[in-house]
Amino acid sequence: MAEVQEKQFTKGGEFLIQKTTDTFIPENHNEEQAMFMDVARSFIKQHIVPNRLKIEKQENNISSDLMVTIGELGLLSAHMPEIYEGLELDENTNTLISDVLGPMGSFNTTLAAHTGIGMLPILYYGTEEHKKKYLPKLGTGEWKASYCLTEPSSGSDALSAKTVAYLTEDGKHYEITGQKMWISNAGFAKVFIVFAQVDGDKFTGFVVEGPCEGMTMGEEEDKLGIKGSSTRQVYFEKVKVPVENVLGEIGKGHLIAFNTLNIGRFKLGTMCVGGIKEVVTMATKYANERIQFKQPISNFGAIQHKIAEMVINCLAVESSVYRTSDLMNSYSKMMQADGVSYGEAKRASAEEYAIECSIIKVSGSEAADYAVDENVQIHGGLGFSEEFGAARAYRDNRITRIYEGTNEINRLLIVDMILKRAMKGVLDIVGPAWEVQKELKGMPKFEDLSAPLAAETKAVDDFKKVILMVAGAAAKEQMEGKLNLKNEQMLLTFISDIIIDSFNAESFLLRVKKLTEQGHEDAELIGEALKVFLHDANSRIAKNALDAVSSFTSGDLHRIFSMGIQRFTGYPAVNVVQSRRKIAKAVIEKGEYIFFK
Repeated sequence: MAEVQEKQFTKGGEFLIQKTTDTFIPENHNEEQAMFMDVARSFIKQHIVPNRLKIEKQENNISSDLMVTIGELGLLSAHMPEIYEGLELDENTNTLISDVLGPMGSFNTTLAAHTGIGMLPILYYGTEEHKKKYLPKLGTGEWKASYCLTEPSSGSDALSAKTVAYLTEDGKHYEITGQKMWISNAGFAKVFIVFAQVDGDKFTGFVVEGPCEGMTMGEEEDKLGIKGSSTRQVYFEKVKVPVENVLGEIGKGHLIAFNTLNIGRFKLGTMCVGGIKEVVTMATKYANERIQFKQPISNFGAIQHKIAEMVINCLAVESSVYRTSDLMNSYSKMMQADGVSYGEAKRASAEEYAIECSIIKVSGSEAADYAVDENVQIHGGLGFSEEFGAARAYRDNRITRIYEGTNEINRLLIVDMILKRAMKGVLDIVGPAWEVQKELKGMPKFEDLSAPLAAETKAVDDFKKVILMVAGAAAKEQMEGKLNLKNEQMLLTFISDIIIDSFNAESFLLRVKKLTEQGHEDAELIGEALKVFLHDANSRIAKNALDAVSSFTSGDLHRIFSMGIQRFTGYPAVNVVQSRRKIAKAVIEKGEYIFFK
């Protein structure tokens, strides 16, 4: 308990105004965690790699069988309480497992839909009877789970669902009628988490056992990617569900949907990181083997730039993944020390760090998209052929920017959640924003930046000042009735991108500081990657900030803000060519991704 109390706590979104001094980094995993990672690696090697084509073609219901196999290894129940026959592992260990399982292609969707949006609603909101009945069998893979939220007319606007549920005359059942689409695992699921409007207007969650009378399935969708995952439409025609199978409270289904999606977004970003590592290895191996102009194409600077950029993006997002994991882990342990159950503590921690989870989702999926796209480019014509893995990786990753809430929605949510927390007094950004305004009126102070990572530390601090300056000015305009932020999605997206870059930059810096202090062998090279990331982030933040303030200021006020942006985006120029070359050459020499994996 003393260890839990001594841990530094930063509330969700508080990274904007607080300095974080320590965090968990993946290089510091322990022996027990290494054991679980080895189990995950072994599963991929033995069951995914040899069966990729069969999975892609959904031969003989192979994904359903693989769920039983991975369940026998304990990896479906790693995040479940022991009382329901789970392993009850901490958040950091579960994150390490998800990272390792990232390179599974289509099977990622099958697994994530089951363990995340399939199992978590029951853990978070189910009755004790629900948990005892469903979680053990879902944990072994004997039963598979599916999540029925999206409808033809309700995607991002999930609460506009038209599926309805009415109580039967005897009061013992609800009859559900409606249509759901894009339902992962529908082809073999036993347990369906279904959302419907009770009495036509009360958005509510249910646990539905299927297949059952009144429930029918559409054909398997012919999708762009993740072809190995079962995706069908599900139709409900007066499907009878016992009243005791209501999840949570009538009319409170939005809490189930949103809180389940928080951790789903985090896991998606984590698995994207794991996927990038495999793509780097795939691209590097091919670049080493492909001879043009009498030498491997990995000798060429254009190819080295692509490989280095994949690695830098991966390291940045990965640093944020484990920082967020550690925040949730510490928060959960604190709650459990106060007597809160494992499941409730997990739910509360995901809700507390919903902002960070959205950041992980956006940056992880987009870093992976860059990697799979450039992997195709490096493979050239072969990258466009379905005979090779590059095309499959390209197709499979495209969905990550869409499901678990589109990246556009998540960008808006990031700013919205911060502003709502500020208005509720949970997050004090008014004081720090005022301090930035006062600093702008004074003369810049001379700072000695000769110490190791001093310039990087200052850059991260300054990035946060940009956020407070721009977001504070926009909020002020709204309070004065000059701006309605609900109608300013472009502006909110600019602010959100600054926030994402700042969080990733600070997370990356914390990792490099820790590796440097520990004398880790990768500290110097990862430090090079940090400097390139900060150099590029500095430019992006300057542009996004200027684009943002230009949308609602003019004249003298615009000049003041422009000067402030210039002042707070002064990270020194970096020889990015030399740094990228070092990173790429180290990877090319080994012929694979060389950092934590």
